[in-house]
Amino acid sequence: MRQTLPRLALLCSLLPLAACGGATGWDGRLGSLFDSSPTAALQDRSPEALYAAGIQALQEQRYAQAGQIFDALEREHPFSTWATNAKLMSAYADYMRNRYTEAIGTLDRFIQLHPAHRDIAYAHYLRALSLYEQINDAQRDQRSTELAMAALQDVVNRFPETAYARDARLKMDLARDHLAGREMNIGRFYQRQRLLNAAIGRYRRVVEQYQTTNHVPEALHRLTEIYLSLGLREEAARTASVLGYNFPGSPWYQDSYALLTPGAAPSDAARPGLLRRAWGNIF
Repeated sequence: MRQTLPRLALLCSLLPLAACGGATGWDGRLGSLFDSSPTAALQDRSPEALYAAGIQALQEQRYAQAGQIFDALEREHPFSTWATNAKLMSAYADYMRNRYTEAIGTLDRFIQLHPAHRDIAYAHYLRALSLYEQINDAQRDQRSTELAMAALQDVVNRFPETAYARDARLKMDLARDHLAGREMNIGRFYQRQRLLNAAIGRYRRVVEQYQTTNHVPEALHRLTEIYLSLGLREEAARTASVLGYNFPGSPWYQDSYALLTPGAAPSDAARPGLLRRAWGNIF
């Protein structure tokens, strides 16, 4: 999805060029703009020709040149309608070069100055993508994940019926998985350090706030482990019952069952009706 939706918006931006290509005198050869001095070559070009050259550079994946051309368009023709589109395309070029900070800065200015632009939904979406691409692995600080989540949710709230919103929802699921993974990493650390109350808090947060992630079965198992180590057998059994009810085929449930019923055969953990309670009974 990194390429698909951005390129759809890019194709929409190409449409006006059909009308202007023949009138600008632009010959379609991007390289001619850079044969001598790039700055001099970009001067004395019509905004339509510059925009068309920038689009060609994007199509040919010359993202640095594309950004240079769009910046020149803004600088040389600041009051042209093409300059507004050039801001958005410049941000796209930065995004494709992994220059996310620069892309976000350009998009923030675009959104502030042109809130009613026809491509404002795409601007918000591209800003969210620029944050999303910076999500770190679950071992590291997840501030970038939280920022990406907020930006993706903003796209969903503002433009709920668009393709951008549909893709944002999918990416939010992965972002939640990252946040849940961070909670699990911290919880395991606390558990190893015998800071059990702190570990319980982290695991419970995964169960309560990230129920759609794949970390929930392990979180329930870790809670079962801790409750047993504290002598809270009833709490352990109740937690394992929730694990068995919701994830009966999970290896984590088999491990919890083995802890609660020493000597039982592993196949016994799959028997229906064993250690089962409703989800809400755990807390």
